[in-house]
Amino acid sequence: MNRDKEMPFWGHVGELRGLLIRSMVAIAIGGVFVGAHITWIMDHVFFFPTQNSFPTFRLINHFSRLYFGQDTIVLPDDFPVQVRKLYQQFNVMMAVSIFGGIVIAFPYIIWELWKFISPALKKEERKNALFLINFIWLLFMTGVLCGYFIILPFAVNFGIIFRISDIITPLYDLSDYTTLFLQVVLGMGVIFLFPVIIYYLTLIDIITPKFLKTYRRHAIVLIMVVAAIVTPADVMSMLAAAFPLLLLYEFSIFVSVRTHYLNQKKEKKRNV
Repeated sequence: MNRDKEMPFWGHVGELRGLLIRSMVAIAIGGVFVGAHITWIMDHVFFFPTQNSFPTFRLINHFSRLYFGQDTIVLPDDFPVQVRKLYQQFNVMMAVSIFGGIVIAFPYIIWELWKFISPALKKEERKNALFLINFIWLLFMTGVLCGYFIILPFAVNFGIIFRISDIITPLYDLSDYTTLFLQVVLGMGVIFLFPVIIYYLTLIDIITPKFLKTYRRHAIVLIMVVAAIVTPADVMSMLAAAFPLLLLYEFSIFVSVRTHYLNQKKEKKRNV
């Protein structure tokens, strides 16, 4: 028998509360793990995009030497970071730990969500939901990696090399860099969930593939605006963000086409 027919409303509320509590505990455990290794994470992950040995810079310089005979991106050997408030380092440690906890716990949270909704689904719906839940996790992690390896390096490069006077000595604020890091990396992770929204809107017939194709030009303008919001003001990082978002929009059209086709197929079966 379906669990939804046996369990009263408050039973579902209790299960949802348990899901939220377990998810928060998982994030806390992930955050504690990150906090326990915060020095290594800050040196080898957090500040890694400020170094010439970062994979993105090495790849760009490899092709630059191959075709132009010299490096295109050369960052200073040091990245002087200043702390201007008493608890600034502690606040940054907490922000990085919480963000790391979310990333580490995300697969578990998705699994908990699957356990919550799966008993209410039919066999065919359960297969689709399982695929969709895994798809959400993959999209989120793809967005995080895209922000970290593609957009953030260009934003950091612009911020470091832009100089209006040689008299000015650069001293970078820890909170500013943390805000940039989380804004770009976490922001791209959330934005990459856009195909999931399109899937649901197509599933309930609010959006159609024709609509997405018709307003593609308007979407491009909106994507450029979103890219400008997620990234700093420089053109290179904005374009670095806009390009994967354009690909993501085209992929969303594919998702919408596929979902619309399956909807029509189910509708024909019902009418037969």
